[in-house]
Amino acid sequence: MSHEQESIALMLVAEGKGILAADETVPTLTRRFDTLGIHSTEQSRRTYREMLFTAPGVAEFVSGVILQDKTIRQNSSAGTPLAQVLSDQGILPGIKVDTGAKPLAGSPDERVTEGLDGLRDRLREYRAMGPASRSGGRHPCYGGSAEPPLRQLDMPRSARNSTSCRSSSRKC
Repeated sequence: MSHEQESIALMLVAEGKGILAADETVPTLTRRFDTLGIHSTEQSRRTYREMLFTAPGVAEFVSGVILQDKTIRQNSSAGTPLAQVLSDQGILPGIKVDTGAKPLAGSPDERVTEGLDGLRDRLREYRAMGPASRSGGRHPCYGGSAEPPLRQLDMPRSARNSTSCRSSSRKC
């Protein structure tokens, strides 16, 4: 582990702080807004995220925020990239690099996380964006009764994702 990676890890696990997962997709956030009677628009989603990211004292409790592709490209109402809004408060912005869970071919009850295609290029692009130079991926497996278990089939994909993310944090 490099010194930079060690510093980032220590910042993320600082005592009394946690990581905020703000990597909801538009459909997910729309469903949440619908239950509250809020019309989901780009502006309402930005306002919601801005509220989360600029709440008084947020940096006392949040060490890092996981962003999603659309969010990392979004600016605040003042025109500042949301990732920069976080970084300016000492909060580490990061990016979820997978492209979402999709149905597993031939097994409609199971889903796998996708996003390896084009990952290296996306990582270079995210790195060039500035403050959200941390990346990570998760590969949840939603299973039915696959044989062998789906989590075993997805391990090579998870390993490739982790290797790409790790190497991109060193160089792009």
